[in-house]
Amino acid sequence: MIDAMINGLLALSGWEVFAALLGMAYVILAARESQWCWPMAFISTLIYTVLFWEGQLPMQALLNFYYMGMAVYGFVLWRRHQQNNDELVIHNWSFNANLLFVVSGTIISLLLAYYLDKNEASQRPYLDASITVFSVMNTWLMARKVLQNWFYWIIIDAASVALYFQTGYYATVVLFSIYTVLAMIGFANWIKLYHKQPIPRTH
Repeated sequence: MIDAMINGLLALSGWEVFAALLGMAYVILAARESQWCWPMAFISTLIYTVLFWEGQLPMQALLNFYYMGMAVYGFVLWRRHQQNNDELVIHNWSFNANLLFVVSGTIISLLLAYYLDKNEASQRPYLDASITVFSVMNTWLMARKVLQNWFYWIIIDAASVALYFQTGYYATVVLFSIYTVLAMIGFANWIKLYHKQPIPRTH
């Protein structure tokens, strides 16, 4: 397995390495509430969109195309609040809001997984569908500065490690292992920033 990971890392293209580095820069800057995390995300996902499309992975290409749009949305939203001196603050979701998020995401994931399984369109339909659905939903939470987005990213990234390990993408296992750790750091940092805000908000 270790040899397979090393060979996978050595086989990475320059563009893939560049996209991965930009992806890590995005997470680090987002943890610091920097609006410049979004341009990093845009360029990274643009590269991944092209790579996945050329690699005949249309679902992953579509997901990254969605990430591109959310990167534009997140940058405009964060910058607009900053320019208006009305900073978009980190806010904490209530238990009911989190429950609705998890339940709705689970239902959509099960429906998509059933479709993928029935059409034999994925090696791991339920894990694949869950990661895709919750990634789409959670990117919106990140843009809106919902505190719990980092907790969900930890779970999503860890699940991605399992998916890529099971499907033999060992180099990507390493990358998402790093993402998981960075998400933990981001979560801890946002908790500190949240408590430093004048008026903590719960939605």
